[in-house]
Amino acid sequence: MQIDASDALRRAGLRVTAPRVAAVEALQSGSHATADEVFARVTTALPGTSLQAMYVVLAALTGAGIVRRIEPAGSPSRYELRTGDNHHHVVCSLCGAIDDVDCVVGEAPCLAPSDTSGYLVQTAEVTFWGLCPDCRAREGAADDEPVGADPALHTAP
Repeated sequence: MQIDASDALRRAGLRVTAPRVAAVEALQSGSHATADEVFARVTTALPGTSLQAMYVVLAALTGAGIVRRIEPAGSPSRYELRTGDNHHHVVCSLCGAIDDVDCVVGEAPCLAPSDTSGYLVQTAEVTFWGLCPDCRAREGAADDEPVGADPALHTAP
């Protein structure tokens, strides 16, 4: 996703600073990045940037809605520029690769809980877990059984 970092910062009411612009540009070169990965990309252009400063920048970008933070179980927080929709994610349980999954059913929030306990539900986060194509290839693709498949219907060759 390509956006003009300076324009996005101005529209969000944030000052345009070199670390903020660099962070947005770093996420354009690779989504679902950890703070450490964004920091590594930013320091090539801004070598004086600290990791702590990058956490502050990412928090400001997330708070302004320019960046979305996701937190897959057992993984550090990840950051992406795709905001404003209620998409979900699929995560490889071996290597941790992450991809986007568009809305599961219908309009946002994509899922309807049976009981909201009085909450006004605005988004739903769903994380699908499985094996990415690269890990499936390394594993020999022997376990290509789709989720929910009935093993009793599986016939031996």
